[in-house]
Amino acid sequence: MNSNITDRAYLLKLSKTKMPFGKYKDRLLVDIPEAYYVWFSQKGFPKGQLGEMLQLMYEIKLNGLESLIREINRM
Repeated sequence: MNSNITDRAYLLKLSKTKMPFGKYKDRLLVDIPEAYYVWFSQKGFPKGQLGEMLQLMYEIKLNGLESLIREINRM
């Protein structure tokens, strides 16, 4: 992961990003169930920015911080 996780603009983007493929296509990343992130953590996250965002959202959900992302999304 990169240093963008502390960047406000990056967190805003994370809060508004939708899944571009698969079972949860077009759903906000924060709305995807934790089990899907656990599956990715076992199989491997995609490369690139989307993979970084999925990995960060996995950590956020594991630590019970998704309410912070939802709050950012309301801004």
